[in-house]
Amino acid sequence: MPASKSRCVQRLGADSCSPKRLCALEWDGQALRLLDQTLIPERIEYVVCTTVDEVAEAIRSMRVRGAPAIGAAAAYGMVLAALQERNAGAGPGSAALVERLKVSADRLIATRPTAVNLKWAVDRILKAADEALKSSADILERVSLEADAIAQEDIEINRSIGRHGVRLLPDEVNILTHCNTGALATVGYGTALGVIRAAVEMGKRVRVFVDETRPFLQGARLTAFELMQDGIDVTLIVDSAAAYLMKQGRIDVVIVGADRIAANGDVANKIGTYSLACLARQHGIPFYVAAPTSTIDLSLGSGGEIPIEERPAEEVTCVAGKRIAPEGVRVYNPAFDVTPATLVSAIITEYGVVWPPYPERLKEVCGACRVGS
Repeated sequence: MPASKSRCVQRLGADSCSPKRLCALEWDGQALRLLDQTLIPERIEYVVCTTVDEVAEAIRSMRVRGAPAIGAAAAYGMVLAALQERNAGAGPGSAALVERLKVSADRLIATRPTAVNLKWAVDRILKAADEALKSSADILERVSLEADAIAQEDIEINRSIGRHGVRLLPDEVNILTHCNTGALATVGYGTALGVIRAAVEMGKRVRVFVDETRPFLQGARLTAFELMQDGIDVTLIVDSAAAYLMKQGRIDVVIVGADRIAANGDVANKIGTYSLACLARQHGIPFYVAAPTSTIDLSLGSGGEIPIEERPAEEVTCVAGKRIAPEGVRVYNPAFDVTPATLVSAIITEYGVVWPPYPERLKEVCGACRVGS
């Protein structure tokens, strides 16, 4: 395997995970080690994936979750697919290896259809494989380096999002956030939680209210856990308490992440986000979305074109394995909703804060991404 592997793991360990902070994923050159987020906070256990099928199952079952994290996990899943093919006798620069990678890509993309980062990362790996094939280079080495780049870039991107987003916050601020957008949802640091972390690091007086985020409870299980690890002032609330807190004047800003942003600025994010945006507008509270440009999908004109994943009924009818609803009841369990661009105050990216009107300005920021400026 390429010598860059051990250096990458060292960089990820140094930049993304403090002694207290857990890493969502770690790569050792032969296997992908994923923190099993379905068990937090009761237990800290890791899933070791050595095949692309194991990575796909970990993504599908939400052992690894969060748009940037599943993008990086899928990238390393593609590396495992290439490694499997090489071990099975495929040549280092064979067209057959690239074709098999395309099959693995389809399998990974199908696991979580809403989060565009997954497809974005897989497409980057396929592009690297095609370029290696055209130049007769070693495909495994090329895709390994590309996966390393995706992971390392995520940490730098999140810190940049934090630096831009912190400028929107007053020196003393009460923030409401939804789901989990921290180090557990990314390779490190976080998007919306990255903005919160940056504010704390600057010495701002930050108080965070966290929605429990039914039905999978990412806010209660993961975000509260992360913020407590970092010693950040956090209060957990039930999802339905948000409106009352806003009415009491106890929320100054809402900051959330995103799984996909359409060209017009409509935002797909964890179910319940649209409700918060409506409440924020009613109470005159800024509603900010923090997301990397890899989340922006200019191929979709509006949020109505974003595919919305539906999850199993058991996530709603059961809590921690215990049934709370009658047998046989019908369940509708969309994992995401779409917030119209008209309710989004600003979108915080690694290239700066994007203000309405979004269509042209999102094109501009994506153009900046392409030229690396």
